[in-house]
Amino acid sequence: MAESELQLVAQRIRSFPDFPIPGVLFRDISPLLKDPASFRASIRLLASHLKSTHGGKIDYIAGLDSRGFLFGPSLAQELGLGCVLIRKRGKLPGPTVSASYALEYGKAELEIQKDALEPGQKVVVVDDLLATGGTMCAACELLGQLQAEVVECVSLVELTSLKGREKLGSVPFFSLLQYE
Repeated sequence: MAESELQLVAQRIRSFPDFPIPGVLFRDISPLLKDPASFRASIRLLASHLKSTHGGKIDYIAGLDSRGFLFGPSLAQELGLGCVLIRKRGKLPGPTVSASYALEYGKAELEIQKDALEPGQKVVVVDDLLATGGTMCAACELLGQLQAEVVECVSLVELTSLKGREKLGSVPFFSLLQYE
């Protein structure tokens, strides 16, 4: 990883204590999105990792609703791939498949269009942040329903103390930045 690019990305992540509730330290990517050089560096770093790990053996990038949409299309373009969307329930037209997952206070559902992928296509799931892993795990389940192969999940930030990568089981996971 290009250390100077990684430092540029890390410098643009800011922390807000006690947001959205007391005891939570929120990692805000807004400054990174405001700065074209930092955002470009984050995409280059993620793309470089995927190229070195998978070569040309990825068919699509799947962006998770909603901040994964900020990274998914740019990463797909950098790699010369298409991007498919995994959305919150009720946001996609046409036939969809869904998967539910637990939230701190309830449940949520993700959906993908039934014709988004063909069986056997290789997909990388991208989001801005991995916390408990529920959303990313549900996305992998959805892609499995379409008989796609999730070759890896990636995010810009990982909150390691929440052990989200453990929820992904055997699916490889990569993050640019890790915070306790």
